[in-house]
Amino acid sequence: MHPTPLTVPGLLAHSVREFGDRTYLVSPAERLTYREADRRSAVVARRLLAQGVGKGTRVGLFFPNGADWVTWWLAVSRVGAVAVPLSTLYRPAEIAKVVRLADIGLLVAPDRVLGIDVADRLEAAFPELPDQRAGRLALTSAPFLRQIVLIGDDGPGWAARHLDDDPGSVPAAVLAAAEDEVSAADLAIMVHTSGSTADPKGVLHTHGTLVRQTSTWPAAIRAITDSTDPVILCAMPFFWIGGVLAVTGALHEPVTLLVMPRLDAGTALDLAEAERATGIVGWPAFTQRIREHPSFADRDLSAAPMLREGPLDIAMTDVPEGFPIHRTMSETAGGFAYTEMRIVDEHGAPVPVGAVGELLVRGVGVMAGYNKKERGETFDADGWYHTGDRVFRRPGDPRLFYVGRTGELIKTAGANVSPLEVEAVIEGFDDVAQCVVVGVDHPERGEEVCAVVVPVGPALDVDSLARRTGEAVSSYKVPTRWTVVSSAQIPTLPSGKLDRKALRAWVIENSG
Repeated sequence: MHPTPLTVPGLLAHSVREFGDRTYLVSPAERLTYREADRRSAVVARRLLAQGVGKGTRVGLFFPNGADWVTWWLAVSRVGAVAVPLSTLYRPAEIAKVVRLADIGLLVAPDRVLGIDVADRLEAAFPELPDQRAGRLALTSAPFLRQIVLIGDDGPGWAARHLDDDPGSVPAAVLAAAEDEVSAADLAIMVHTSGSTADPKGVLHTHGTLVRQTSTWPAAIRAITDSTDPVILCAMPFFWIGGVLAVTGALHEPVTLLVMPRLDAGTALDLAEAERATGIVGWPAFTQRIREHPSFADRDLSAAPMLREGPLDIAMTDVPEGFPIHRTMSETAGGFAYTEMRIVDEHGAPVPVGAVGELLVRGVGVMAGYNKKERGETFDADGWYHTGDRVFRRPGDPRLFYVGRTGELIKTAGANVSPLEVEAVIEGFDDVAQCVVVGVDHPERGEEVCAVVVPVGPALDVDSLARRTGEAVSSYKVPTRWTVVSSAQIPTLPSGKLDRKALRAWVIENSG
């Protein structure tokens, strides 16, 4: 029995050795076993090495979820380069910014992404491109970018082409030798996340952290889906940590991932029904869209009862207080298993079990740091990263329960109200499909608690809703403003995550 290695290439070899012929990924266009992922990524990795891409090279991946993303991510990881996934929804200015900030040396993409001509988009991002030569790029706006590879039949003169049968590759033995030099301490991936700054933050993880923190994902999936052979509809983009967690977690133990290039409820239902999905990982807004699809009632989803009967948010499984289990964090590579944690008050003192405080993390399960930020800008003198997340623990329960970000709490009449607590109560009513609670300025209370609700049927008795909410929570937590909407009116970020800021602005604009 081989011990699980602490690098991505070692983890891939483990998956091929232990369950190589199992299905790793299914998309509307193709299927990929673990063994095939190994073979395809080896072809790409050998060519990368021949072109001088190796330890430490920053490689941008501009792909939708699918087999190509997996193939190139694995290839980049196998040669010790740093994978930098780029959002497929980036506008030209965003592409230019992230390529520059991440010091990307090689950018790889298909010739079309979600119907968009990638060459046109890149020329809009980098106006200097039309005058450049393939493999010899020299851009003032991206000084480290030397090559762009477009996968397709033809392309502009500044783009190199990728060919599976390209003879310009190093021997297989050289790839094996390179993989042996990839260590747990080497940087593996840079995931960009929005924050309080104008520029996205590049979260850097080593191979060791990425492998450790994804190791518990298969067991969590089996527990949530009550399945020993999970087939998971993955509605998380691979360019953010939720998707990275899934695609890496499934290398530890066999979990089949059902993926889509774009989030489409009909496509998701087709995959879930045809492949006998046992569950879903994704944001609640997308699960709600699936349930509202015209064909939902007629689908055979018997292998995934959680799709019909479970909570919209899997983080709400077995949470008696109504607060969700803490979701993944980019800064801890999607898990907390190898992370030292403290929950502290505003003075930095530990709070007792059951009390709410800010979560601090450190240890081998925490990021190496933010790209282009010194350690002292990211961690305190004792090595703690201050997450800004407010959490608590129950006696005898190892899980963290998430109350909200410091800035999300509603301050009304001097009291703090957690939107998540009120949402959990309201979404528990049979006549409510979805609820989002936000705070808006109020001349007397400071902030007013506002509930935006999606009804199950055509009508909703708001007075009854307010009365029932008042029977479950303290009076100051009961919304004083109610807005009934369709799910399509609730704004989401490109990832599918709820956009509370936009919703709050919408509520204010439509307050009449």
